[in-house]
Amino acid sequence: MAELRLNHVYKMYENTAKKKRKAASLKQGNYAVKDLSLVIPDGEFIGILGPSGCGKSTTLRMIAGLEEITKGEIQIGDQDISRLHPKDRGIGLAFEDYALYPPLSVYDNIAFCLKAHKLPKEEVRKRVLEIAGIMKVETLLEEKVSALSGGQKQRVNIARALVRNPDILLLDEPLSHLDGKMRQILRGEIKRLHKMIGCTTILVTHDQMEAMSLADRIAIMKLGVLQQYGTPEEIYNDPVNLFVADFIGEPPMNLLTVRVGRKGETPVFVLKNQETIKVPRKFYPVIKDGEEYIIGIRPTNIEIVNGETYDALLEVDVFENLGEEKIISIRIEDTFLTIVAEDTEVLEKGDKIRIKMKEDRFYLFDKTTGMRIREPERR
Repeated sequence: MAELRLNHVYKMYENTAKKKRKAASLKQGNYAVKDLSLVIPDGEFIGILGPSGCGKSTTLRMIAGLEEITKGEIQIGDQDISRLHPKDRGIGLAFEDYALYPPLSVYDNIAFCLKAHKLPKEEVRKRVLEIAGIMKVETLLEEKVSALSGGQKQRVNIARALVRNPDILLLDEPLSHLDGKMRQILRGEIKRLHKMIGCTTILVTHDQMEAMSLADRIAIMKLGVLQQYGTPEEIYNDPVNLFVADFIGEPPMNLLTVRVGRKGETPVFVLKNQETIKVPRKFYPVIKDGEEYIIGIRPTNIEIVNGETYDALLEVDVFENLGEEKIISIRIEDTFLTIVAEDTEVLEKGDKIRIKMKEDRFYLFDKTTGMRIREPERR
């Protein structure tokens, strides 16, 4: 198996049967997926993450061959598979809704595609028993799938995809119908399975926890366009724009509109409530007096300090004691600044606190474009 490449892939769904409108629609850019390029190394686990309607499932279906691409190409190694029939692509697909055959037993569901290819009965049995053991459904082989729990059905669903010995395993929202505990259990099983089998795996999900915990790299999409592609650490710590910064992280990143002002000769960010935050020195070369920006910092990267060195003096609005963690909310006009602290005293509404922000985790965004404004590299 070689690496999988998507080269400038587009997908447009026609809203009309009139073919003559297609060219006009293409020019207007009515794409479900637009100019998507990805390189997926052999054996990696990739997550495609984004909200509903972002094009992630469409991308998966194009890789599988269940959707025709409008433009571009999909390659495995040097072979263009864009026009190959799904059965000839060496791909296994596990659907969100299981897509099992209720009248059949678990054994017959897993064996279905092997029997369709007329493999010898003993070969079919050997493969089914092997994959059933890996997916821990070997005791259920004689059961009808209609009698199984959601977690068991998903195990059978994945087993049916794997029994073909695919080069690439595609998982389309495989855990979305399961409760929280079962999702956590199966997340661990999928991770274990990937390490054991080692085939290239692509997971489509809207759940950032699934993507962050499972994937080697994550592709984040919005309205059919790739926003960022990188490791979970890169996505979390180095977001390229406001969408990625806001989409990744729980609790979400604090994003506040500010204006650049001055306290004497020192530049400050002026919040909507006229409180101020010291501008980190790394931003001095890229900010302009009087301009508005959006600043971002994660709740875990703000410290409550008692010394004379601090970035802002703010008033507590809500204090939540969750045991190991304390959540402090600061109201700033129509939004909140959230702080997650482990060691702090109990606070009351109206208390003043001094905060210090981790400079290397403080982000600046263009208010109009939403793109990250990067500070100059130090030499």
